[in-house]
Amino acid sequence: MPELPPSAQSTPRVRFAPSPTGYLHVGSARTFIFNWLFARHNHGTMVLRLDDTDVERNSEASVQSIFAGLRWLGLDWDEEYKQSERLALHRQKAEGLFANGLAYRDFTPAHAGTDEPSSAQGAWLFNPGMRELSSEESDRRAAAGEPFALRYRVPRGEDRTLRFVDCVYGEQSKLVDEVEDFALLRSDGMPTYHLASCVDDADLHISHIIRGQDHLTNTFKHLLIFEGLGVEPPQFAHLPLLVAPDGAKLSKRKHGPVVSVTTYRDAGFLPQAFVNFLCLLGWSPKNDREFLTYAELTAAFTLEGVNRANAVVNFTEEDPFDPKALWLNAEHLRALTVDELSPQLEHFFEQAGLKASPEKMLTVTPLIRERIKLLGEAVSVADFFFVKELAPYDPAELIPQKGDAALARRVLQHAQQVLATSSFDTVSLEQTLRAAASDLGLKAGPMFQPIRVAVCGRKNAPPLFETMAVLGRELCLARIQQAIAKLESLV
Repeated sequence: MPELPPSAQSTPRVRFAPSPTGYLHVGSARTFIFNWLFARHNHGTMVLRLDDTDVERNSEASVQSIFAGLRWLGLDWDEEYKQSERLALHRQKAEGLFANGLAYRDFTPAHAGTDEPSSAQGAWLFNPGMRELSSEESDRRAAAGEPFALRYRVPRGEDRTLRFVDCVYGEQSKLVDEVEDFALLRSDGMPTYHLASCVDDADLHISHIIRGQDHLTNTFKHLLIFEGLGVEPPQFAHLPLLVAPDGAKLSKRKHGPVVSVTTYRDAGFLPQAFVNFLCLLGWSPKNDREFLTYAELTAAFTLEGVNRANAVVNFTEEDPFDPKALWLNAEHLRALTVDELSPQLEHFFEQAGLKASPEKMLTVTPLIRERIKLLGEAVSVADFFFVKELAPYDPAELIPQKGDAALARRVLQHAQQVLATSSFDTVSLEQTLRAAASDLGLKAGPMFQPIRVAVCGRKNAPPLFETMAVLGRELCLARIQQAIAKLESLV
């Protein structure tokens, strides 16, 4: 890594600067995470700065969505700013650039916004009529109230090359003559992204700018702004893009909710698993480990470990989640203690309209922990623990594979008899039901399937004896009686 500027040699300062124009994108979340890990690994400062100068597209709902997403990740920040509260500084610095001859007014109406004009002859660089306008004429038109954009006066004809060493992509260069005269202020006086970002980065003493690779080309403009402001530019590290399986950049318009952090949260991803997954998209530790805790990620993270190749998020229309994300979430679920996992499951049962008391949830959690990959899957796996009446099921499910309805009824009737007097702990239930199978001359499978379906309403369910112990004698016997009644139509 190149030598750091003096201000960054001891305590790096990094920033995450989202624009509140939508939800928190998974790519933005990864940028925040990489900034956070770099700051914490190097005992530096994490700055959160809302780049909210696009007043036409900003919304309070987006602000709240961003904060909710960041808080869900479980990662904090040390300082917080809003660009909209720093407009006076932006304009002051723009006026300083203008006063020093580094910017000029562009009164061309079509050029008064943030977008650079196009040219049929190729890339537009500047409007000679505006760039060469005399100061007297420029002042006269401004005083008359004619709207204008303020543009950076990129030096021309000096055979000069802009250079910087990116911490990920290495040495980058571009001829100054190929950089257009970009806007600093819009015609309404609002700063552009380029100006506001650089002024704030300089004022907040940001030592490292860690952002998406799609900003790489902007860096040459930013070098000119830092130069004009008379400050040393930060170090730059551009991150590989997140792309869909077809190589397209992830976008809500094309790929839908799969690109939103809240989609993962609402499906039941653990924040630590989601962070772990995003870290592996474009970065890898030296020992190629995949399951990593917050502490392990912090200890292992370096910019040298960031890859240059774009990272693919594997999803399909049928399955919106990357298989590795699901695997990691399942691993993190299993790494939690029952006391840690149980409260996180309660929310999903409440959402489904099921009353899951903390005490009951603690007894159910160990039975389903190995059977779910997402917190949200717990409801479909364990809903029968929290209802009085089972959802309708096909009575044919009660019939063992090598048997008939008469056998199923005989099994349930015998089970009903022995369970009426058996102790209802796991060990006693297993002993009682295995003895009952022996009484009927049956193996475990034909004996246990009718009972499992009767008490759970399905063939695939958590371990039978543990499940029955949690359900209790009264509910198990009631459900077995209902199952016997269902079989009457098949006998």
